[in-house]
Amino acid sequence: MYAPERQQEILRLARDGGRVDVLSLAEEFQVTAETIRRDLKALDRAGLVRRVHGGAIPAGRLDFEPDLAERESTAADEKDRIAKAALAELPTEGTMILDAGTTVARMAAALPLEASLTVVTHSLPIAARLADHPSVQLHLVGGRVRHRTRAAVDAWALRAYGEIRADVLFVAANGFSAEHGLTTPDLAEAAVKRAAVAAARRVVLLADSSKHGQEHFARFGDLSDVDLLITDSGLSPEDATAIERGGTEVVRA
Repeated sequence: MYAPERQQEILRLARDGGRVDVLSLAEEFQVTAETIRRDLKALDRAGLVRRVHGGAIPAGRLDFEPDLAERESTAADEKDRIAKAALAELPTEGTMILDAGTTVARMAAALPLEASLTVVTHSLPIAARLADHPSVQLHLVGGRVRHRTRAAVDAWALRAYGEIRADVLFVAANGFSAEHGLTTPDLAEAAVKRAAVAAARRVVLLADSSKHGQEHFARFGDLSDVDLLITDSGLSPEDATAIERGGTEVVRA
């Protein structure tokens, strides 16, 4: 089978199944994983699929959302650098909201033992990491828990964030851009993020550079709602400058 024929079949499989993965395709077509990666790269450049960790999804699937384990392993080094840089933004003996997100969770795990803080979160993984922290006064926001992100959503969570005011919010997004703002695949989760943004005096977005320019189904704010973006060096200086022109400070860790 020639490469164009194989790529056409890969595209059909992606559209029929919602996604494809490299290893399964390599086995099906009896080629190497590297050959499949080249096929996916070609399809991605043509705008027919969007590459994700381990495979690809059809272009235009704005509701696609990887599971927690997959997100944990994606851009791990970049997320560690972002999390470390975020520690410089901790309020002194203040209050902060921690959004559900793998980079935010890495920051929570790195909180110094002497950090005397009040922390509010609707993320079960983050709450579990901080439950035994000796200097943190932890408040867990309740609600319906989404299995995909282990985050509380819906009316209880929205009501809780409507009743507080925090010094700073560390928020996550699946996509961010000046054109499309801050986006995530799920409407319920977007509503909670929006409420958390409204509950904080200062908003810090933790997002690796692969999310720049990505657009997802549910929009929860403008990039101008963010006071500081902490990302990695994969975001070009030109893109960072363009974002800063809109009023958002950028740190490239």
